[in-house]
Amino acid sequence: MMTLLLACALAVQDAPKPEIIQLWPGQAPGDSGPQGEDKIEKGSVVNVTRPTIAVYRPAKDKDTGAAVVVAPGGGYRVLAITHEGTDVASWLTSIGVTAVLLRYRVPRRPDDADSKLPLQDAQRAISIVRSKAADWGIDPARIGFLGFSAGGHLTANVSTNYDRRAYEAVDDADKAGCRPDFAVLVYPGGIVEKENPEKLREQIRVSKDTPPSFLVVSTDDAGSAPGTVRLYLALRAAGVPSELHVYATGGHGYGMRKVDKPCATWPQRCEEWMRSRGLLKTAESGK
Repeated sequence: MMTLLLACALAVQDAPKPEIIQLWPGQAPGDSGPQGEDKIEKGSVVNVTRPTIAVYRPAKDKDTGAAVVVAPGGGYRVLAITHEGTDVASWLTSIGVTAVLLRYRVPRRPDDADSKLPLQDAQRAISIVRSKAADWGIDPARIGFLGFSAGGHLTANVSTNYDRRAYEAVDDADKAGCRPDFAVLVYPGGIVEKENPEKLREQIRVSKDTPPSFLVVSTDDAGSAPGTVRLYLALRAAGVPSELHVYATGGHGYGMRKVDKPCATWPQRCEEWMRSRGLLKTAESGK
């Protein structure tokens, strides 16, 4: 037992530390409020005024050259940073993907009903990753975006608004495009209008150029199921390659938790989808 505990402790010590990068060279655009440190309460980040990305690299012998920006959920109030954040980064690096964990601005500012500030952070994160592609050994054409709940809404937002940047360029990194090459949306929220759940929100502008998408939801998730299915139908109508998994049960917010339900298998299904699309091939093998 002691040997096992020692091995686990050493593994934790040897685990690679992420590289932390500030998204903005100064104060983030459109945010004139007081600046402060991130605050964490009960496993969630409850305050972000200086957005960052944490870059987790896979082992060199596993590296596929793909990268995914990860946006935790939390209703645009907090960030569920563990089961929808760091645990996701661990899974992605295990399959050879560089994980880029985004801490976007929360809670939602009173004058930001359309969540423009998180969209700025998401667009900026993609541009930074793409601008660093050569340095990090990343294929600039295999950069995805994955989000849960509110982060799923942010994924839909950044996937359908890459043609109109939500801020003025601040440096050379913004010369790189902010369109994700693929999108993964896990129980996304806020996709349809409250008054008319048959209609996507105006800001979700699905077109034939929307990135290929993988969607996950549970039937008993009353808040996310209708919007997720409606988004899939819109993607299908636009001719966007998409895959939808609707699980019978699971509710909302399971993320990477090992729940005893089929919804816990979504990471395996997502990996299969990424492989089928050639997103996980290595440069050396081409497979």
